[in-house]
Amino acid sequence: MTEHSPTNPDVVSIVELGDGLSVSRMGLGAMAFSHVYGRSDPAEALQTINHAIDIGISFIDTADVYGEPRPGAEGPAGTNEELIAEVLRHRRDEVRLATKFGITGTVGGNPGGNSIRGDRDYVKSACEASLRRLGTDVIDLYYMHRRELDRPIEETVGAMAELVREGKIRHVGLSEVTGDELRAAAAVHPVAAVQSEWSIWSRDVERHVVSAAIEVGAGFVPYSPLGRGFLTGTLTRESVANSMRAGQPRFDQNFEANQAVVDIVRSIAHEIDATPAQTALAWLYSRGTRMGIPVVPIPGTRRAARVDENAASLSISLSDEQLTRLDGTADMAAGGRNLTFNGPQWISAGRE
Repeated sequence: MTEHSPTNPDVVSIVELGDGLSVSRMGLGAMAFSHVYGRSDPAEALQTINHAIDIGISFIDTADVYGEPRPGAEGPAGTNEELIAEVLRHRRDEVRLATKFGITGTVGGNPGGNSIRGDRDYVKSACEASLRRLGTDVIDLYYMHRRELDRPIEETVGAMAELVREGKIRHVGLSEVTGDELRAAAAVHPVAAVQSEWSIWSRDVERHVVSAAIEVGAGFVPYSPLGRGFLTGTLTRESVANSMRAGQPRFDQNFEANQAVVDIVRSIAHEIDATPAQTALAWLYSRGTRMGIPVVPIPGTRRAARVDENAASLSISLSDEQLTRLDGTADMAAGGRNLTFNGPQWISAGRE
């Protein structure tokens, strides 16, 4: 694959994460095209992905575990990767492709029933399976989705380093690691990016992980930068109940209490003639700049119009006073993140 510029460089520019990996300054999270937020229309999904690439959002993020499981099948479903393959068939040279391994079940069901594997044999076989489903011979950024806690991270990253040498992946990424785990991994092979949840109301990574990423030269790819949609102010009790948000304390027991966070985001959005989503993303870009790390959020959406809305956040500036008000919302949020994921392996904050 040759180096490229976005289709419309005036819309979305290019930024370097780490280890020489350059991507569009905003990515597209593909999990939303699977069943976790309710069923989606494959045709609309393909239209949305292609539109994102058209406006320069060329960094596409998927995972082997995204997608509704097939009856009787074992292991990750891989159906989301198969969807992305439809786009790659015609536009591979325009895309920076990221996928993940490690979770052996499904996303959106009962995470506590999933197991995590990071042994060398599994890493190698998972990569081969993803390459086959994606219809490509190389993955630009390959993430360890979650860490197998009783296995040294050096073993898992060592296997990923072998994949780099074999030309099957270009860059190594890690998801939901602690600062110390990141340093240990980077001692084995350069880490291009850390992907963990980071948003206005999810800021635990700022305590240790961000500084470790700066130290080892990795960029940051925040997932759920819009709080799984909550920060947009568009969620309802019904939409929560019919998605993977159900049962999570922030969205369930504390749905009404956390509207106070949305109210502040909505108020500032009104002041700057923007949407709440744009305001939340603009805050995240500003936070990355203030902390001194390249930040490439990957908001997920099923609609092309939302892609345009999110991309417009790149041109939004917030005043110091507005940033201070948004900074303060983290202390207002009721309920921790992902507490239903039954174990410390699911988020780095559980191990720090």
